[in-house]
Amino acid sequence: MRPCSPGSRLPRTDTLPYTWYVDAELLGRERERLFAHSWQYAGHTGQLAEPGSYFTLRVGDVPLVVVRDREGVLRAFVNVCRHRGAEVVSGEGSCTTLQCHYHAWTYGLDGGLRAAPRADESLDRSALGLRPAQVDTWGPFVFVNADSTAAPLAETLGEVPELVRSAGVDVDALAFHSRAPYTLEANWKIAVENYLECYHCAVANQGFSEVVDVSPDRYRPEPHATFASQHVELREWECEGQFHMIWPNVKVNLWPGAPNLSIGPLQPVAPDRTDGYLDYFFAPDPDPAWLADFFELDNQVGVEDRGLVESVQRGMRSGAFERGRLLLPSEELIAEFQCWVAAGLG
Repeated sequence: MRPCSPGSRLPRTDTLPYTWYVDAELLGRERERLFAHSWQYAGHTGQLAEPGSYFTLRVGDVPLVVVRDREGVLRAFVNVCRHRGAEVVSGEGSCTTLQCHYHAWTYGLDGGLRAAPRADESLDRSALGLRPAQVDTWGPFVFVNADSTAAPLAETLGEVPELVRSAGVDVDALAFHSRAPYTLEANWKIAVENYLECYHCAVANQGFSEVVDVSPDRYRPEPHATFASQHVELREWECEGQFHMIWPNVKVNLWPGAPNLSIGPLQPVAPDRTDGYLDYFFAPDPDPAWLADFFELDNQVGVEDRGLVESVQRGMRSGAFERGRLLLPSEELIAEFQCWVAAGLG
């Protein structure tokens, strides 16, 4: 299903109202309606290598814990104690049980309640296990969904795995390299929208534009039902790259060159703050010189884009205008995303 049907579209040249980027109440609705029922990148299997290994995260307002149980099965649970609502565990590490730090209610790695100090036999432990969430993988990439009834991950990923394979990247052969966290003083939607177009690249990402052909006939945006893609080519030789946004907020980057993939979410913290990170994966033993050039350009683009999205946030917050105007087809994927957001919020 497309994010929006033609009859539900906003005027395609109008942006969302600027108030949607500064309103705290609307951000709460986005967390509830767009994030709490969506598949989110959570981490990688290297973090869950052994039985008992776990890590925690938040999806919208929902805290989750992902753990590998004693049989080696990945499980995810809402990380909220059934006693008084405390978060059961924090951070990441290794454990034999999941024990709440507040009153020591203790859960097995299958989520079942194993112990509740001072409780007598009248406590029905079978009814007080941790609430399950969904967890699934694509290669080494771990995804979670706080909604246990949501459609499978494969429906959200759609054609992304095949597109990645078509670029010559075998995700199962990639090795985790590093994680790069960042914070933007901007609304999460501004960050997504900046990612979804390269209309700005020739002006604001000149280093990127010297390497990648950003002309409209070579930089190809493609909307899909559950994600958006941008296909790029190097200027000097035939070499393809891909940039995918999995609705609503997961970036998947394949830079042209040696096998590589970076992936990570954009998480709304406040109307004017977004936290994110990228996990970087490469084929084993990448060339050190190529790797140094890769990160130099990647970091340069990140710094430049930070300045852009934070400038947009300040302009929207000023209240000078009600909304903006999109230039089509260069900003076609932004129109798709904004339609998806509007439909999701009802």
